[in-house]
Amino acid sequence: MIEIIDKKNCCGCSACVQACPVKCISLIEDDEGFSYPHVDKEKCIECGKCEKVCPFINKGEERKPLKVFAAKNPDETIRLKSSSGGIFSMLAEHVIRENGVVFGVRFNENWQPVFDYTETIEGIDNFRGSKYVQAIVGTAFSDVHQFLEQGRQVLFCGTPCQIAGLNRFLKKEYENLITMDIICHGVPSPLVWRQYIKYIVKTTYYRDDEKNTVLLDSEDVPVITDINFRDKKLGWKKYSFVVRGKFAESGQKSVLLSDMHRENLYMQAFLSDLIIRPSCFHCQVKSGRSGADITLGDFWGIQNIIPSFDDDKGISAVLLNSVKGQKYYSFINVEDMEMSLQDIIAENPAYIKSSDNNPLRELLFKEPSSLYMKQEFFFPKKNKIRRYIHRLLGLLKI
Repeated sequence: MIEIIDKKNCCGCSACVQACPVKCISLIEDDEGFSYPHVDKEKCIECGKCEKVCPFINKGEERKPLKVFAAKNPDETIRLKSSSGGIFSMLAEHVIRENGVVFGVRFNENWQPVFDYTETIEGIDNFRGSKYVQAIVGTAFSDVHQFLEQGRQVLFCGTPCQIAGLNRFLKKEYENLITMDIICHGVPSPLVWRQYIKYIVKTTYYRDDEKNTVLLDSEDVPVITDINFRDKKLGWKKYSFVVRGKFAESGQKSVLLSDMHRENLYMQAFLSDLIIRPSCFHCQVKSGRSGADITLGDFWGIQNIIPSFDDDKGISAVLLNSVKGQKYYSFINVEDMEMSLQDIIAENPAYIKSSDNNPLRELLFKEPSSLYMKQEFFFPKKNKIRRYIHRLLGLLKI
């Protein structure tokens, strides 16, 4: 029977929930907004399947990639819609053309990221772009299993712990499955994300010509129509967090919020490790331990290695971890250059190293009033610290 005593030992992949033959395990959200498995002991038959599929109990072996590339999609339209180089889209399109199925993460009607699948090229668009919130896995692993047993080719893209959970759930290798993970910094709290969505709607912000934030008071409540964590209007390296919407009464469409990532409240909290899951500080699937065939990430620092290859529209780091991964990658017509793993790790330490626990994290969730007195740990620009802390505390009280 799976029992979470220390929350650092659960990544929330939901493999245990889907593996339970009597459906006695459910995910329950805690005070921080993260979901953990809870067992109905009266229904439990002590089969042990939940423990067998847990990627934190059953730690994978470290692997070195067979090949490493800096790569970009030659279709700039797709690349600009993507977080980095648009490689996921190319692989996904290939699988769809082969009558396959692609699993990824999209937003639902409440702007919560959820796993889903598509059998059309048009459906891939919903999966493009980073979504910095822990996604609801739902029945995705079971759905993958059904498609695989039908002989369908399946591409599944998720975080390393989700890939590890899927592999444990499936119990065996499938030649018609290609798994793809990302270089992961950590997964933020769905609760904080929900609060932030309310915050955006409640206090609609715009940028004026001097890039000063202006608060607009209006009874015409906006409805969010699009969220982009990695808008490239200012370039790939200076990506922006952008929320678009329309007003319920007037129907007017507008940009509700547009911040460069370093200036955005939510992104700062995420990048400062204030709102990520406890297990992300003790990740058990770094250094290729997820078992993914392909790993994707941003090739930060490419401008210092091969300046001619960087056009500031996005370059992917591509790590081919298996022979199968190499095979699928060979099917796409990509612009790439072979690199070394050290080239990637230099600007992507998250590939091998867990995030560091911010001293303010516990205070933020449990005693938010204390955070105001600990400015030295927060954002580096002193003239903006008080404003950020005030806004973040206000967010948590919504």
